[in-house]
Amino acid sequence: MEEASSGIAERRVVVTDAAIRRIAELKRQEDAVGAFLRIAVSGGGCSGFQYGFSFDDQRNPDDVVFERDGVAVVVDEISLDLLGGAEIDFVEDLMGASFRISNPNAASSCGCGNSFSIA
Repeated sequence: MEEASSGIAERRVVVTDAAIRRIAELKRQEDAVGAFLRIAVSGGGCSGFQYGFSFDDQRNPDDVVFERDGVAVVVDEISLDLLGGAEIDFVEDLMGASFRISNPNAASSCGCGNSFSIA
C-alpha cells in the first residue's frame, strides 16, 4: 500500500499558497483570466535542464493539470518525469521575487535556481 502512495506522490507537483496567490495576481495583471501557468523542463541552462514558466490557454493531450483554489498549473508528461514530487513556491527576499522549485529529482542546481542536473 505504501508503494502505491509513493508512486502517486512522485507523479504530482505541489503548488504552495504563496505560488497560488502570485499566479492569480499575475493572471489578473496580464488579463489572462482563462489561462493557466505552464511549467516545462527543457534542455539547456548551466546545469543541463532548465525550468520554463509561461501562461497558456491551450492544453495538449499529454498535459497533467494540478488545480487548486481556481488556479491551474499544467505540466507535460515528459517534464513531469523530471518534476515529479517537486514543490513550486513563490519567494520574496532581498535578492528579489521569483518562483522557486524544490525538485527532489535534481542532483544539483545552479546558483540562480533556474537550471538543474539529474544523477
